[in-house]
Amino acid sequence: MKKEHKERKEGEKADEQKKGKILAICTSQKKGIRKQEVPSAELRENWGIEGDAHAGKWHRQVSMLSFETIEAFRAKGAKVEFGAFGENLVVEGFDLRTVPVGTMFQIGEAVLKLTQIGKECHSHCEIYKTMGDCIMPREGVFTEVVKGGNIKPGDEIHMLPLKKDRPFTAAVVTLSDKGYAGEREDKSGPLIKEILEKRGYDVIEALLLPDEKQSLVRQLCRLADQRQVNVIFTTGGTGFSERDVTPEATIEVCDRMAMGISDAIRQYSLTITGRAMLSRAVSGIRKKTLIVNLPGSPKAVKESLEYVMPHLGHGLGILRGTEGECGS
Repeated sequence: MKKEHKERKEGEKADEQKKGKILAICTSQKKGIRKQEVPSAELRENWGIEGDAHAGKWHRQVSMLSFETIEAFRAKGAKVEFGAFGENLVVEGFDLRTVPVGTMFQIGEAVLKLTQIGKECHSHCEIYKTMGDCIMPREGVFTEVVKGGNIKPGDEIHMLPLKKDRPFTAAVVTLSDKGYAGEREDKSGPLIKEILEKRGYDVIEALLLPDEKQSLVRQLCRLADQRQVNVIFTTGGTGFSERDVTPEATIEVCDRMAMGISDAIRQYSLTITGRAMLSRAVSGIRKKTLIVNLPGSPKAVKESLEYVMPHLGHGLGILRGTEGECGS
């Protein structure tokens, strides 16, 4: 009986940890002005909060900030009201920084999906200029509205457990000076997206960048750290040209290398063309995101993906913790 009582208590505690409360809802009718508290809000599916300037068909529809982090910032001497950081929802009971991307939050009938943690600060706000710091870029989170509904301060917000069988998320990055300048059509990026989606992957971003190392470094870090993408495929920039810097950017951002993937692609490609030996492509891991350099041509992209995709899911499952190691 004592054991059952203990297990029941632990279960109740776990449930309590997954439940919070909305303390404030803040909106603004124009971008660039401070959000103000409102008595209630209507969440619109795949849009955001009705009447809020930041609503739209993108992945940052509704922003959230933990009340606890606001209080900690106030303890440093900051005089900030709700909405001052640009947050839509002030939520009590969750450390949002530790919640994985993909997590669902239910508020009555409404459902939000966490899509990004933190954001790049392009220009310092008044809070930063006064305090020398701002919590929103690193502690604010962003969500999409999966299901609409009316919400108000005082409503309970429930964090739903992640499903183990959810699809892997992916991002595709094409590196091409001519493609970025509009002088050449990007065929490899869309082909990668098509192949991934046919295999059940959720491709959440597809980017076309110039062959510049630092711009690629920034995007790889953002996709891995803030969007927590399971796998990023790059295409282009792996050859001998002076502007081919994709491997160098990938190595710079990775915590660990996973060269077996790139070596396997090269070995397979050598059975098709001897020029595969000229590829400098690498693959590696940043936190829980796998980054794989693919060739630039659509033909080589298709051949490479057809070879590696049947084996990739096991590694991605291990990285995100939904699959165990296997010795066989």
